[in-house]
Amino acid sequence: MPPRARSLLLAVLVASLPACATFRSYDEELRATLTQVAAGDVDGAVATLERNNRGERKDLLYFMERGELERLRSRYAPSTDAWMQATDRVAQWEAAALADPSRLAGSLASVTLNDKSRPYEGHDYEKVMLTTRIALNHLARGDWDAARVAIRQTHEREAVIARLREAEVEQIQAEAEQRGAGTRIEDLNGYPVETIDNPEVNALRNSYQSAISHYLAGFVYEALGEQSLAAPGYRQAIELRPDTPVLEEALAGLDTRMAQQDDASTDVLFLIETGLAPARVSRQFTLPIPINRELVLVSVSFPVVHTPLAPFLPNSLRFADGATWPTAAVTSIDAMARRALRDEMPGIMLRGFVRSLSKAVAQYQAQRAAAQRRRAGDGSAGAALDVAAIALMIGSMVTESADERTWRSLPATVLIARGKLPRGSHTVTLPTPAGERSVQVHVQGRHAFIALRLIGDRLFVEAPDAPPDQTKEE
Repeated sequence: MPPRARSLLLAVLVASLPACATFRSYDEELRATLTQVAAGDVDGAVATLERNNRGERKDLLYFMERGELERLRSRYAPSTDAWMQATDRVAQWEAAALADPSRLAGSLASVTLNDKSRPYEGHDYEKVMLTTRIALNHLARGDWDAARVAIRQTHEREAVIARLREAEVEQIQAEAEQRGAGTRIEDLNGYPVETIDNPEVNALRNSYQSAISHYLAGFVYEALGEQSLAAPGYRQAIELRPDTPVLEEALAGLDTRMAQQDDASTDVLFLIETGLAPARVSRQFTLPIPINRELVLVSVSFPVVHTPLAPFLPNSLRFADGATWPTAAVTSIDAMARRALRDEMPGIMLRGFVRSLSKAVAQYQAQRAAAQRRRAGDGSAGAALDVAAIALMIGSMVTESADERTWRSLPATVLIARGKLPRGSHTVTLPTPAGERSVQVHVQGRHAFIALRLIGDRLFVEAPDAPPDQTKEE
């Protein structure tokens, strides 16, 4: 085989190695982990996560998933520790991106191989949910002051994300115009546009602000007696999720609640999380790329949001005395994940275009060299170069894979219910797909927070433990 043909084949083999060795399928890995969670085997899910992440340097996604699994085991300290490590990584990337906005559009490796070669930076909604969930951990331990700190960090992170996204949009638009690349998802033939462009997704202001994060801020500030900060939290929640009575009632009744004397009852906020955040799956599209008036077929992969069955939404909580509280869905993380992908697609398509063009040029050059050899009477060299061109095509298909990484253990939908309960222990019953489930909870003080997580027919409870003497009131 001529030296040029050997060089081309070697390039294909080298490029294919990362796809075989390190380009894992995160969707498959997390599917196995979450199947164990749905079966109630959270310990086994943690073990599976560890087996899939044996390297010494764990990435951001590992700490996100590990923190969620530890939270399901009611191990709030290690859960918070994992999430704090994730927060540190996000903060480092944000600082670097603010100092050098060129990092936003993508790295050289993602252009030559695929987006999986990029360090995982987290999607915008994940970064905000990270600090929100740290606040939930503090509330589960009854530490309202620490929850307040995490709430403030949530607001700060939203402001940083807004600045970075504005810079990214300008950068991608300029780069796309310079290269003549299309970045409209509607122009990608065969892409299921309806999965990320629908009324629910379009109703969102952006992919990272959520009613639950701001309502939680209002509730925490109210519990700490900071009415001037509680009101903006509730008001922002209403703006993000309009026409939701439970949100409007929180703001409308704030003055009255703040003025009330202690009546030996507890204002309780129940957070009900159900389902799992949607997966991203890699799907290939074959694009014809024009090179010197010849069409070269190149495989390009883009992420598609997998559409699961709609999560079960419990419509009420029932208590032992027969009282029922209605629940209200206030945040769809499923929709936020779809909006995030829609916002990210121009950058993903730009990097895909650059990869496609470079691969098409390489294939065209190999095919042209083969034709020249045959015209010169060197049939064997031409055949070898034909093989090299085919190998380049196969290599581009092997290395071309969309980035499936996303925080899968987040809930799909967040609901809330709020009311007053006598201080002490209570039995709460929640409908599930497999019938009703009942749990014991304890409330004390003027405000209490209890989280219920429904995955499949498994119900997990995140709440402060009852004191040794549950009959003693404050």
